[in-house]
Amino acid sequence: MKRNHQLKWHPAHTSGTDFQGKQVAVIGGTGGIGRALSLYLAARGARVLVVGQTFRDAGVAGIEFMQADLSLMRQAHSVAKRLPAESLDLVIFTAGIFAGPVRQETAEGIERDMAVSFLNRMVILNAVAPRLGTQRVDPSGKPRVFVVGYPGSGQIGSPDDLNAEKSYKAMAAHMNTVAGNEMLVLDAARQYPGIAIFGLNPGLIKTNIRDNLLGGGSLKSRVIEGLIGLMTPTADQYAQRMGPLLASPDIDVHSGALFNNKAQAILPTPGLNREYTERFMAASWGLVARAGISALAA
Repeated sequence: MKRNHQLKWHPAHTSGTDFQGKQVAVIGGTGGIGRALSLYLAARGARVLVVGQTFRDAGVAGIEFMQADLSLMRQAHSVAKRLPAESLDLVIFTAGIFAGPVRQETAEGIERDMAVSFLNRMVILNAVAPRLGTQRVDPSGKPRVFVVGYPGSGQIGSPDDLNAEKSYKAMAAHMNTVAGNEMLVLDAARQYPGIAIFGLNPGLIKTNIRDNLLGGGSLKSRVIEGLIGLMTPTADQYAQRMGPLLASPDIDVHSGALFNNKAQAILPTPGLNREYTERFMAASWGLVARAGISALAA
């Protein structure tokens, strides 16, 4: 990743109520980074709606839960319709896995990592962006969207084989989702001027995101995650680093910007120009169409 030294920002507040009264949705907020961000925001006054499968924070003040299987495009589209998008100040996409050693496919015929780590985000954002934040209590600034992925890492993906049907390698399949999430930010920044959207690259953090690849609870997983935990920030520490960025008024005018795990601006991946991005997104919608969902669906 290369730093973008042209983009500077300053924290909005230093108090513990930075997000008082803000309405937030965290898509995939039941574990890892999503859960850490949800707890961080709720502790600072936000009302957080967490979307995912297994809720771990029942009874925590400020957090509510919407259950959904985000590997299924029909459920992602249902989530988009059920979200109170008009009143939301902030949406954070964190749902993700790593592709398994052997190709996995959802009930809708989509490679599982592609579905969980990228396509549900695209479906939900497409449906909510036009109405996002239109009835906020505090209409100052733009409603914000943060896409947690690995932008700026040099991945451009393979739009000719997004479903990994021609060939399958776990890391190549996952890199398609990495590229897709970066292009989702770049494309949405052009399509939706009424919102401010950003990409976040957290780097390595000890979570359960690699369980699908390494085998949850396996010796390999325990060793690798243990080493990652020794050398990198925790999910809670990452949330604390990102909090001031999420609240900063300086970034509204920089929709499409990308940030590393120190909340420093980074440059986009070379090669992700508008023409290539539109080709990749068209291929992504072609894959989602297998589930009967189109870009025109609202």
